[in-house]
Amino acid sequence: MPPPGFAAVRIDPVSESGLDLGPECPGCGEPWLRATNLAGRYRCVYCLRRYELRSECPDCGAHSTIARMSDTANMMCRACRASMLRPI
Repeated sequence: MPPPGFAAVRIDPVSESGLDLGPECPGCGEPWLRATNLAGRYRCVYCLRRYELRSECPDCGAHSTIARMSDTANMMCRACRASMLRPI
């Protein structure tokens, strides 16, 4: 309990503060997936698993063009919303 005349301050967790830590790892679910120096390759800083961005969705078979950039917009299938990342 705070002393008289002082209000209690609640510290928000990171998830509620709106801080974006990056895309989530398909393996561990932590938001620490980072692009590597190879095009279309990613590595989770938390669990150290490596992933490759594929152009064909493994779930529905939809084919899309891969933009080889650090942008994570192409990591989800536009048809079925499945992950386009596969472990390597």
